[in-house]
This record gives sequence, structure tokens and C-alpha cells, in this order.
Amino acid sequence: MRETILLLASEPIVRLVFQETLENGGYCVLGAGDLGAAVDRLKECKPDLLIIRPYVEDISGYDAATFLRSKCHGLRVLMVAGLIDHDRLQNRMALGGFEVFPKPFTAAELLEKVKDVLSHQ
Repeated sequence: MRETILLLASEPIVRLVFQETLENGGYCVLGAGDLGAAVDRLKECKPDLLIIRPYVEDISGYDAATFLRSKCHGLRVLMVAGLIDHDRLQNRMALGGFEVFPKPFTAAELLEKVKDVLSHQ
């Protein structure tokens, strides 16, 4: 059974690039452009991982991820971010099941990070 990833990114081109990379890596990807669509996707199945950007619409990716985790307990989160506030990062990673992957990275590095996160469930 393939692992399923919920991909939440507002920008269609970003979502497309991530989705193609992840699908080429053997994952089933459920794409969502906003929080409402992500909630609808959670009704379809329980994903193994949520990949999210730092901001979704007008809210922080962290707040969106926290909300989605309240709907799907145990959901692991991988936030893909450029600029990282290390104090905030430490607080969030202390919650468990929440990791940040800094940009830039290659497709191979993304797939390796996803594999690593999923193997530590």
C-alpha cells in the first residue's frame, strides 16, 4: 500500500511541482489549495503526512497544520520553509510530529526527507 501525502499549498505551480515529485517517488498525493479543500481531503482518507508551506491563504502554515491535526489525530507535518525563526522552530518541533524542511533543496532531497519522516512514525 502506498503512503498518502496531503499537500497544502496555495500556489498552483508549487503544488504541481511538489505533486509530480512526490508521485514520481511512489507516493499517493492529495493536493489542496486552501484549508477548506484540505479538510475535504481529510474526509476522503487519513493521510500519512501533511506537507505544508509557511502560509496558507491569510493564516500561518503552523496554525493551518494545527487545525488539520485536530481533525486527523496523529497526522505528521512537514513544513517546507525558506526563512526559519529558530526559536519558533524549536517550540514547534517540540510538539512532536512536526518538522521543518528548509529551502532550497532538490527533488531527491525532498523525497529523502519525506521517507525519513514517514519511517519515524
